[in-house]
Amino acid sequence: MEIQLWKDILNPYELAVEELLVKFNHLIKEYQDRGMYSPMEQVCGRVKSISSILDKAQKKNIEVDKIEEQLDDIAGIRIICQFVEDIEKVADLIRNRSDMQVVTEKDYINHMKSSGYRSYHMIVSYPVETFSGTKTIRVEIQIRTVAQDFWATLEHKMHYKFEGDGPDYITKELRECARYVAELDERMQELNNAIQKYGKNLE
Repeated sequence: MEIQLWKDILNPYELAVEELLVKFNHLIKEYQDRGMYSPMEQVCGRVKSISSILDKAQKKNIEVDKIEEQLDDIAGIRIICQFVEDIEKVADLIRNRSDMQVVTEKDYINHMKSSGYRSYHMIVSYPVETFSGTKTIRVEIQIRTVAQDFWATLEHKMHYKFEGDGPDYITKELRECARYVAELDERMQELNNAIQKYGKNLE
């Protein structure tokens, strides 16, 4: 596929990521300006590289001309939260927005993957205004805690380092670390609840 054709395909996805980053970051600012706690700590985004798109299409036996139709994560937004209970709050915020429509949701928080991966995934359809007119594309939004994101970054690194087939002892250690992460998230949530309760009692 020619470079110009790839640019034509990916430009709307890049626009979607740029717009969504602005919108979510502005939402965080609105919370701060009102003196309210924001369930969103940090937001980042990316568009898959051409090589990553082709690699995933090959693994899933997707024809090149079907990529946009069958790949949901060409554009991705990641929302980092402090606590597990914030994840559902953010998911609700997204469900209630009028500028995007939720297509599918996958709960890897309560139903973690066998690898230990935990995150909440939402696929949304989002319209962008392009040179050729309005185009509605799908964007994957991942919502997770800081600890879950740290773990996922390491797992991602291992996956690509060993092409999905890492040494057994590393895979085992990662699963064990996932258990520690889940325990840490739970204890941090309990501590935060205690802090909030103590603060109210003082008031």
